[in-house]
Amino acid sequence: MNKGKKLYEGKAKILYEGPEKGTAIQHFKDDATAFNNLKKSTVEGKGVLNNRISEHIFNNLNQIGIKTHLIKRLNMREQLVRLVEIYPVEFIVRNVATGSLTKKLGIADGTVLSKPLLEYSYKNDDFGDPLIAREHILEFKWVPSELHLDLINSYCLRINDFMQGMFRGVGIKLVDFKLEFGVANIDGKNEILLADEISPDTCRLWDVVSEKKLDKDRFRKDLGNIVQAYQEVARRLGIIHEESNISSVKFGKPKAVNIKKK
Repeated sequence: MNKGKKLYEGKAKILYEGPEKGTAIQHFKDDATAFNNLKKSTVEGKGVLNNRISEHIFNNLNQIGIKTHLIKRLNMREQLVRLVEIYPVEFIVRNVATGSLTKKLGIADGTVLSKPLLEYSYKNDDFGDPLIAREHILEFKWVPSELHLDLINSYCLRINDFMQGMFRGVGIKLVDFKLEFGVANIDGKNEILLADEISPDTCRLWDVVSEKKLDKDRFRKDLGNIVQAYQEVARRLGIIHEESNISSVKFGKPKAVNIKKK
């Protein structure tokens, strides 16, 4: 399928014009970034795995009534998706305390939360994606209305329930994850859609028994074997069943870069 002009390039994906109005082609890159792009590298094969894992999860969410931007996977690295106007809010669901939550609040790493904790961050690299309150979202109209925000909140918790069960069934603990939503016009009606991706890049996933990290923390914390961990997630989910040619990978050297602030 022929791609149109580039619409957007982010840290891990490129969005191109799709073949029909209201569609786009989402390309998964092998780039790995952390700490607001201060740490960067290339991990060959990561984009292929994220494409497959995200497709698997989005298809399952579509089947339980969560509307997503995914139309179909096109090839090893690309998906055909609906073009969505993304809300500038990241919705973060936490089941276990780790990462920034423990650093900022002094909570013991690995503390299991009594119920899912839903956080919001303003999606803006220039300001470091700061945590925000519900009132910020409504005051600055980052989501159109309180009704829309309540609906998205309910989607987040439903997605969490589903994914916890899905991962628990294959021996993986869903620690936390982030989601992005937006609006698309479908048959003359605006619909809220889950967009972006759900993959080991956007989730923290720990082995239930050993608590081995199977996600991007392997890159953040210099633990190595990044693609092997992502492959393990894919194998457990039944997406890949054998070693493939992406099991032989090369790791680019992480490097620090200076980010210019506006």
